[in-house]
Amino acid sequence: MDIAEVIFAEAQTLPEEVAQQVLDFIRFLKIIRSERTIPTPAAEANLSEFDQFGAVFDGQFNRDECYDREILR
Repeated sequence: MDIAEVIFAEAQTLPEEVAQQVLDFIRFLKIIRSERTIPTPAAEANLSEFDQFGAVFDGQFNRDECYDREILR
């Protein structure tokens, strides 16, 4: 018996209102699953144009050096 058959057999023993809740839950799961597979525009965005603004952070940050720059004077 595969899982769908087991679910079907169990659902047949339920009262009608509980079976309706199970059906609603199955439909909910299908909607959630379909939403996860739809790519969002943000996921498809090409962010390579921002590479020119990127910097490498080596873990050392000196606040005084940060604010002691020509551009800030």
